[in-house]
Amino acid sequence: MDLPTLPDILGYLAACLTTSAFVPQAWLTLRTRDVSGISLSMYGAFTLGVALWLLYGIAIGQWPVIIANVVTLALASTILWTKLRVERGHRRSSGGPAPAAD
Repeated sequence: MDLPTLPDILGYLAACLTTSAFVPQAWLTLRTRDVSGISLSMYGAFTLGVALWLLYGIAIGQWPVIIANVVTLALASTILWTKLRVERGHRRSSGGPAPAAD
């Protein structure tokens, strides 16, 4: 088995740090269901971008990119899904459009 190279180590470290940064936001969003400060357009674009980075990582066969983006996509999708569900619930309960999020 080959030892990891310095670029691999840097990639895994960067992936761990940037991906783990989403855990507190996802946890808080799920726990409180408060999505008032979350931009729907930003999270939509971000989630799509992460999905594209995942596809890129798969295409080039780079595990640090793949693993980081699988986890980040799951976390960002959770936040986005919660935002959509909560806003849909607000529209149904108020009988009108949800407050502007952006």
